[in-house]
Amino acid sequence: MLASQTSSVSSTPRAELHTLSSLAKRTSDELETLYRIAKVSSTMHAADGALQGRMLRVRGMPGVAANALGRWAASPSFMWEGKTFQASSDTRGVGHNRVFVPNVLGRQNLFPFETLFGPSAIDGKPTLILDYDLDVNPGYIRHVHDEIREVSPGLFMGPAMWKRGSGPSAAKALVLWFALDSRLS
Repeated sequence: MLASQTSSVSSTPRAELHTLSSLAKRTSDELETLYRIAKVSSTMHAADGALQGRMLRVRGMPGVAANALGRWAASPSFMWEGKTFQASSDTRGVGHNRVFVPNVLGRQNLFPFETLFGPSAIDGKPTLILDYDLDVNPGYIRHVHDEIREVSPGLFMGPAMWKRGSGPSAAKALVLWFALDSRLS
């Protein structure tokens, strides 16, 4: 009698590949969950270049308004094109936002930031922080706190937050989620 042989093949589940469009279909809670499990780049160079941006979801915005805003954010008429990063080392760098307003401002590089690794305002784990608290920025921009983690190869996502107060310990409130794609550059 032949003994039946069984073999079990174990495999690790493939990481889900995300796109700007697939992320835009998620709820705020789903985006937060995804952010919490996303990886932190090991070097600032991972985000180098002109990354295409997309606003994903505004916190607390009702469905109909959120859907309309989401369609606008995906359209060519949306002013924010993304962010450009330039690492100066594995742990530090600089960047700016790219904005396009046809027939008014044209293309502009606005609101510079410095980049560094630090604890996330969402979960306290390491993240790449975009620090806008620079003298060159208007006061209201200096209250912005952005963070990003890599949710798919070359695709970064994070919260845009509003700082109440100043300094690293300032309270931060979630305003919206955004994503940046280096694969579309």
